[in-house]
Amino acid sequence: MRITIAQSNFCVGDIKNNTKTIVDCIETAKQLGSDLIAFPELAITGYPPEDLLLRRALYNQVDEALLTIKSVSNDISILIGYPYQSSQSLYNSCSLIENNEIQASYHKQNLPNYGVFDEKRYFTAGDSARLINVNGIALGLSICEDIWSSGPAKQVADAGAKLLININASPFHSSKPAEREKILRQRVEETGLNIIYLNLVGGQDELVFDGGSMIVDEHGEVIFRASQFDEELYTFDIEEKNKELVFSTSTPGTAKLDYLPAVYSALVLGVKDYVGKNGFKGAVIGLSGGIDSALTLAIASDALGPENVEILIMPSRYTADMSTNDAVEMANKLQVKYSILPIEKPFQAFTELLAPVFEGLPADATEENLQARSRGVLMMALSNKTGKLVLTTGNKSEMSVGYATLYGDMAGGFAPLKDLSKTLTYELSEWRNTQTEIIPRRIIDRPPTAELRADQKDEDSLPPYSILDPILERYIELDQSPEEIVRAGFDKETVYEIVRMVDRNEYKRRQAAPGVRITKRAFGRDRRYPITSRYRES
Repeated sequence: MRITIAQSNFCVGDIKNNTKTIVDCIETAKQLGSDLIAFPELAITGYPPEDLLLRRALYNQVDEALLTIKSVSNDISILIGYPYQSSQSLYNSCSLIENNEIQASYHKQNLPNYGVFDEKRYFTAGDSARLINVNGIALGLSICEDIWSSGPAKQVADAGAKLLININASPFHSSKPAEREKILRQRVEETGLNIIYLNLVGGQDELVFDGGSMIVDEHGEVIFRASQFDEELYTFDIEEKNKELVFSTSTPGTAKLDYLPAVYSALVLGVKDYVGKNGFKGAVIGLSGGIDSALTLAIASDALGPENVEILIMPSRYTADMSTNDAVEMANKLQVKYSILPIEKPFQAFTELLAPVFEGLPADATEENLQARSRGVLMMALSNKTGKLVLTTGNKSEMSVGYATLYGDMAGGFAPLKDLSKTLTYELSEWRNTQTEIIPRRIIDRPPTAELRADQKDEDSLPPYSILDPILERYIELDQSPEEIVRAGFDKETVYEIVRMVDRNEYKRRQAAPGVRITKRAFGRDRRYPITSRYRES
């Protein structure tokens, strides 16, 4: 048997173009002489379709797509994922299409309902295995979460399958590739099956699907690994020798990416697909001369091309000359269009306009926020005029404790660094400079500062990031209590103050732009806390 797996990038809801991509892949597989081509989970609609699944008209489009796919199923078998609506239930399904008809279907049995997943909101769980036969080889079917427990794999092994095809829409986080590999080896050890693990690739709002499809043989060895973050077709020959399946391919596999390049690739793909799939003409970034905006510019330039990125450098009375100089140097290195728009005039205008209202009140963070909001107005104006999306530059450390200005530096449509700690922001900047040195050294070496008042440093308002970030990771990503964090060796007063800052700034985070998820617990889909809450840990 010759099989092609399509590690494809689909857009949620774009059924017409998704179908065109599917048909193009089928025609290529035919030219390669493949007997079977397999596509990822919910390929026709894209994943996750969320409440689009509640729109009745969606299923008319799905049916039309299936008719088109059936029409090209001569001389090849097609395994395709889509939502199947029966008279009473909706299933997350995959079907084998041959000779212009659906020959067999499988309904996903394990519906994830944790973290970023809420499939039980929409789907009914299947309850039985499904085997198909292609060129005399018995293949078992499963979908994504099915592989994370032993039941579905054991069902098809007991029914006589030699090979399990598991189609996926498995989103990336930094430890996910290793977790998948461990789970696949467990299933092989339990069942003796060979497993083809086929994963979606592409960005969808906060989620990035990293591909990384693989084949694990019946001995638990990864005998093929597809690239991560790339769309590609992979073709294999499978034959049975001495009661074992033997796989061969002319396509060389790739090594699993290390931590920093994997995270950086996820950020690049997330920005590229968010901007592209939503029809924006490029990106606008406020470049301050600080580390966050510098890394955001690097990511945007790699994702979109420097010709599609526009920079505003917006110094205030508190901006050091070195900040402006470093911003200009980086823009020139990348050959990105930039404009210098000082914000003194709009800041003064706001201050004078508000003077009667603020009479008798001392200066405080209000005046700092007016500067950030002046910048937000300018960036959004350029976005409106050019059709380019404003990328916000805040990181997870800042968003956690509310060290950001609503409608100021938080203004924008997408936040590439939203799930990156400040510590990781520095690490990624150093790594990116090892590829090509584009971030000026002084930006990395300088103490971080918002430059909204004289001689301001982040550590005036926050603990050092070497202390703040581990506490935030324990509280947000690991769900540890303040008491547990203190027992781990952190100062009690510091821990409780950070926890209070996190809890009281949920209202800001709820209004923040979406951003790429790279940890197990990102703000948004993963961590859903009430805004109005008097719950306290102590």
